[in-house]
Amino acid sequence: MKHLLKMLDLSKEEILSIIDLADQLKYEHRHGIAHPHLRGKSLGMIFQKSSTRTRVSFEVGMFQLGGQALFLSPRDLQIGRGEPVEDTARVLSRYLSGIMIRTFEQKEVEDLAKYGTIPIINGLTDFAHPCQVLADLMTIREYISKFEGRKLCFIGDGNNMANSLIVGGLKLGMEVSVATPEDYKPHSDVLAFADEQVKAGAKFKLTTDIFEAAKNADVVITDVWASMGQEGEAEKRRSSFTGFQVSDELLSVTKKDVVIQHCLPAHKGEEITREVFEKHMGEIFEEAENRLHAQKAVLVKLMQG
Repeated sequence: MKHLLKMLDLSKEEILSIIDLADQLKYEHRHGIAHPHLRGKSLGMIFQKSSTRTRVSFEVGMFQLGGQALFLSPRDLQIGRGEPVEDTARVLSRYLSGIMIRTFEQKEVEDLAKYGTIPIINGLTDFAHPCQVLADLMTIREYISKFEGRKLCFIGDGNNMANSLIVGGLKLGMEVSVATPEDYKPHSDVLAFADEQVKAGAKFKLTTDIFEAAKNADVVITDVWASMGQEGEAEKRRSSFTGFQVSDELLSVTKKDVVIQHCLPAHKGEEITREVFEKHMGEIFEEAENRLHAQKAVLVKLMQG
């Protein structure tokens, strides 16, 4: 494991290794045990999309690991004024121990890894959100103890979250079901991966029926209908996603002890009712905290050597 670019790149063993280390780091954090594994290391954080959880968790995580994090916006970098990504990668590789980037195009992340000589971490692209999904999987195991034979359901847009959850869930032996409107399906590369897994015996379903998707689910996950950069489509998406809501009615067909996850921020009353969100806020905010621990595990795995 040289980089974290997308869930498709990770093996089952690598995913479990990250989660196991995240559990250990979380235990140490909760018990005041210092773990300065990255003393003297520096992480550059490139943000072309704004963030709450990604910035704070990476910055605090590097501090707790004994290193430092540098916030780099497009205004701070020549890449925002047209410098080729390959030159940015070559220069930053001379200064930093690693780069985390939160941007739009997956190609930009892949190019940083191609031309740089240090670990690259995908903090979010339109295609993938591996950091969030590693935290989700960590939280799921905390609540239901295992992955094999359990059912994960995603309701909403076939976006970066859906793409990454499908891959992560199937690689860990979960049954995965996804409900999206017809015109908002997950990426074709991810669906091709899912088809291959089904041929090997995995269980995957893509449907437009949220009740079919959620039936007997152990975990239900949702996300906003209009992500960052899609604000101009908000009204159209509200119309398209009408009915794609996680509600008490939907949870009547899931397991009684169903775990609810949301990557936040939540638009209560749209993709999830306020009642369901508040009832399950314990696991939702545990998931948010686990961004810190899962990302620290990724940082240690990639940068300690």
